[in-house]
Amino acid sequence: MRRHLNTLFITLEGAYLRKDGAAVEIRHDGKTKLRVPLHNLDGIVCFGWDCTASAALMGACAEADVSLSFHTPHGKFLAAANGYTSGNIILRRAQYRAADQPEASLAIARNLVAAKITNSRQVLLRAARDHGTKSAQRTEKLLTVSDQLAHRIRYAMIASHLDSLRGIEGDAAAFYFAAFPQLLTTPGLTINGRERRPPRDPVNALLSFLYVLLMHDCRSAAESCGLDAQCGFLHRDRPGRPSLALDLMEEFRPVLSDRAALTLINRQQITARDFETRENGGVYLREESRKTVLTHWQERKQTEITHPLLEEKITLGLLPHIQARLLARHLRGDLDAYPAFIAK
Repeated sequence: MRRHLNTLFITLEGAYLRKDGAAVEIRHDGKTKLRVPLHNLDGIVCFGWDCTASAALMGACAEADVSLSFHTPHGKFLAAANGYTSGNIILRRAQYRAADQPEASLAIARNLVAAKITNSRQVLLRAARDHGTKSAQRTEKLLTVSDQLAHRIRYAMIASHLDSLRGIEGDAAAFYFAAFPQLLTTPGLTINGRERRPPRDPVNALLSFLYVLLMHDCRSAAESCGLDAQCGFLHRDRPGRPSLALDLMEEFRPVLSDRAALTLINRQQITARDFETRENGGVYLREESRKTVLTHWQERKQTEITHPLLEEKITLGLLPHIQARLLARHLRGDLDAYPAFIAK
């Protein structure tokens, strides 16, 4: 259990939340684990199949405009008690206004893209350090692409239009995935650029599956704090498209999904035998192999890092929820700019 930004995160399976006077009390195995005054909170986020809350607490949260949401242990959104409509509609109207204003959208999108490219560059630089003198040629290639990405970070921060920013992001992604084979150390598994619909090789298939998991987490994070997951700033509106979830994903792709794929492949937890080719030419993970990926995904999300803005230790799995709340604070006017996550 952790508190961040006046939001209480419950990760204890079997926790029971109840109202105790003007506070929320968290109980487990018949014992009180934590007690927090409701006026100190703007949200409660529960993870787990067996995390429950009393009707009295739900009513108190509604009256105090404290959002209360429930998620699976994997982070998938289940349900929320968001209080009176006024709390969410004010935030959503601010979100819609920003999305309709090109300059406001561009400012948020710039930070998202710059963070994504920076985090992608960190993946390459880390691999270059790990290779060291073992493969001078591979290290040189990684450093060359890292330099190209550094230029794209600067271009992203001065982009004057969303279309040009999208072009810069696309160029950076092409450079990054062109260097991706240099990150793979398992023979027989490689990648020739990013292909999605359908993925044409095992590495693309694994990345696509991991990106689906990340998208669910980001969508849950957006909805749990009252944002409209359909209304984004970088990604264009499209019926049924969770554009804001896709926006939030960008800064986390290298940190969560790409690093997970590299670990699974380079440790040979996933090999060529874990994939199958279907009639459409697409390559997909076998059903039994998805369990291996899901297990690693959950383990990776438990990895602790120090959040650069909060300067507190958090798990990687809480990152989307924290960043969604930072975005909400920016949209409400509490923060001058959206502080996208940049890995150290």
